[in-house]
Amino acid sequence: MIIQRFSSQRGRVGADGIDSLHAFSSGAYYDPAWMGFGALRVLRELRAEPGAQLPVHRYANMDVFSYVLEGEMGFEGAAGSEFGEAAESGEVASGVVRAGELQWLGAGHGMRHRAFNPAGDAPLRFLQIWIQPDRLNARPAYALSPAPADADGLVLRASRDAAEGGVPVRQDLRLYSAALAPHAAARRALDGRRCYWLQLVAGGAQANGRALAAGDALGLLAETGELALSAGAQGAQLLWLELPPPA
Repeated sequence: MIIQRFSSQRGRVGADGIDSLHAFSSGAYYDPAWMGFGALRVLRELRAEPGAQLPVHRYANMDVFSYVLEGEMGFEGAAGSEFGEAAESGEVASGVVRAGELQWLGAGHGMRHRAFNPAGDAPLRFLQIWIQPDRLNARPAYALSPAPADADGLVLRASRDAAEGGVPVRQDLRLYSAALAPHAAARRALDGRRCYWLQLVAGGAQANGRALAAGDALGLLAETGELALSAGAQGAQLLWLELPPPA
């Protein structure tokens, strides 16, 4: 089965200089027909004006990825219930995630996190992805996957075993990013025992004959054979998630 989620169908929420586009229900956006895709629980594109910041969020038992597309994302995260309390115990992480970098937060038994646009004159655009882990109440953890030096083709950015220099995660997940040159092609074998999510980030592409524009996505469940990708005249930037079958 293949489902297609067009960019124009995503839920939209805007407030305080933040515009977010939701593939699945989360936060202020709710659609009972789109509650996630297996272990993939949230996928939203956020655009933050200069100086804007997201409200502080508390996460628990979720793997949270932030993939920066444009600009820089400032962040501060802490285990425990409050930033001040965690700061006293030395469990605060803070910094900047730049375009092409992928941040992973393993929230484990609980952590608080805030993200913001530190720039005074440039917008920030990033994807936030929540993956349900395969264990509960692990120790909170953090890792960063740098932007690939050679981004041609698919690059493994995160997996359970941290293969190929990717960050380790707490689920049977393989997350790839890809930048395809104009008219370039790529193929991925499909295992009918797994499910897959393809998110087109920029440009245009054909996926097994289906036309995709920026923001469009495909979900594949119990599909076999292969996925054939071909970039359009402007090239294509995408994410490819290989996920365990739905429970």
